[in-house]
Amino acid sequence: MTRDRSLLYAAAFARSTGVGMSGVLVGLYAAELGLSAPGVGATVSAGLLGVALGTLAITLYAERLGRTRCLVGLAVLAAVGTAAFALAPVAWMLAPAAALGMVNGMGRDRGAAFSLEQAILPDLTDERGRTRAFAWYNVVLDLGHATGALAGLLPSLARHAGLAPLASYRVGFLTVAALSLVGAAAYAGLSAHARSRRASVVKPPPIGPESKRRIARLAGLFAMDSLGGGFLTTALLSYWFFRRFGVGEETLAPLFLLARIANGLSHLAAAWLARRIGLLRTMVFTHLPSSLLLLTVPIASSFPLAALLFLVRECLVEMDVPTRQSYVVAVVGPGERAAAAGATNLVRTAGWAVAPAFAGAAMQGVALWSPLAAGAALKIIYDLLLYRGFRKIKPPEERSEALAPA
Repeated sequence: MTRDRSLLYAAAFARSTGVGMSGVLVGLYAAELGLSAPGVGATVSAGLLGVALGTLAITLYAERLGRTRCLVGLAVLAAVGTAAFALAPVAWMLAPAAALGMVNGMGRDRGAAFSLEQAILPDLTDERGRTRAFAWYNVVLDLGHATGALAGLLPSLARHAGLAPLASYRVGFLTVAALSLVGAAAYAGLSAHARSRRASVVKPPPIGPESKRRIARLAGLFAMDSLGGGFLTTALLSYWFFRRFGVGEETLAPLFLLARIANGLSHLAAAWLARRIGLLRTMVFTHLPSSLLLLTVPIASSFPLAALLFLVRECLVEMDVPTRQSYVVAVVGPGERAAAAGATNLVRTAGWAVAPAFAGAAMQGVALWSPLAAGAALKIIYDLLLYRGFRKIKPPEERSEALAPA
């Protein structure tokens, strides 16, 4: 199981490094090809639509086709589509290529492979180690996001070496495609234990009525949260900083590097805090202040102040991720985990896919800062409704033993 976790973490690191690069570069690359704010938003939405369709496919067919086979197939498809995105000769080809390659402008890895890994990871540890395993998994993801954000400097370095601006961005996205193939190689090394809980041999058990209700309620709330998150993709935030303060990837790459480091450290803090106050409270009591902080970013008078407020927000905003993942698979049965992870991640990616197109249009037609305000407002409402609806539903470890004293 340790070897399988290592391979899973290695694949997740390679993939999230590519996602981190994409988040910084998608908006800048699209603008270089001549797209305006609505075009940038539409391109980001197209990539996230591909992510949503990939998540739907693995939700329906992963256990039937085999987990490893699906993971390898997703990685290869991402490599092919991202290469097409990198080599697109005209701007209108960016959107279909982004959809095919599941090019993720979120800047955070929340795709189809991410959903399937969530179903595999609990089988590689025990109940007491589940939240910690998810915390380390997300540390690895954010280490990849940070590395990818720093690698966002690659086009700038390529331009210093003599490449034209457009060619330099293409080098960046071809690197992202190569990282997908690294992930495919890691998935191919997973053992039979990680590949399936015999679900590819026998029909998965039906989902119980209570679990269906819980999954449906969580999915509805997560849809609201993801709609807010879709207004706040890294690609659109990069574009916002670029238009508001005139900074390019030389400044944005280090900024998002620091943001992803803050995210990664916060995941370990989330696991520690969850042992003391519980998973749900950790999710809500950290996520709500982060949304309030986000409302202060658009009113900052200078880039240093806006960047500082943004980084403080990043110290809190991801603390709900490992706790949410652990909570979702804990409040359903073991045989229902793949369906729960798939369904909840599907609605999240669908919300992300819808919002960027509206965000880009709002940037041009309403105000440059309007997506930030809309995203923060939706997330605040989500936190309040989540706590109200699920505060009495506890995972097994919180029902069976008292929480450790603070």
